[in-house]
Amino acid sequence: MNFHYNYIAIEGNIGAGKTSLATRIAAEFNARLILEQFEENAFLPKFYENPAKYAFPLELTFLAERYQQLKDQLSTQDMFKTFTIADYFIYKSLIFASRNLSGDELTLYTRLFNIIEAVLPKPDLLVYLYLDIKNLKRNILVRGRSYEKNIQSDYLEKIQQGYLDFIRQKHKMRVLIVDTNYMDFVNRTNDYYKILEIISCKYDPGVHRVTVR
Repeated sequence: MNFHYNYIAIEGNIGAGKTSLATRIAAEFNARLILEQFEENAFLPKFYENPAKYAFPLELTFLAERYQQLKDQLSTQDMFKTFTIADYFIYKSLIFASRNLSGDELTLYTRLFNIIEAVLPKPDLLVYLYLDIKNLKRNILVRGRSYEKNIQSDYLEKIQQGYLDFIRQKHKMRVLIVDTNYMDFVNRTNDYYKILEIISCKYDPGVHRVTVR
């Protein structure tokens, strides 16, 4: 199977399976893997307990960590890897911040984000894994992270809408929305290879939607 892109970013809401998919693809195709180090963010558990107090430091910390990681990883080419695949795209920082911040905090954050985003390479293909809220909550429950157990459906809906609003504006990017509600690419090999076939297609710039059954 041949991938037509040097840099692929896998995105999706909380619990969509981004890390599982990116990790498996990287292992099978000898790709350079970039995984978000979200568990190192000390503000994350605090945010879920008290969003109003910890949203701003949480989002700033995430932005700094994501920028540093992507800058370090993407500034050099790894001659021994076939391509690069990441389980996030830097724009998730602004998507989450726009849902968690407001007023002067959001204004300041947006200014910082625009400075940072402008100097980072863009993925050749952005893959958005779409799942209904009930399926996201099922996945969140199964993976059993204690600080995620109280995530509310309305919060997941806000994040989902934020991603979809972002995607509608990105007509010059290659964006692939894959509806995975009817499959399980983590536990079913056939479903995983269906995903691979879809991602390996050559797409023109624009938004492309696929439902996998």
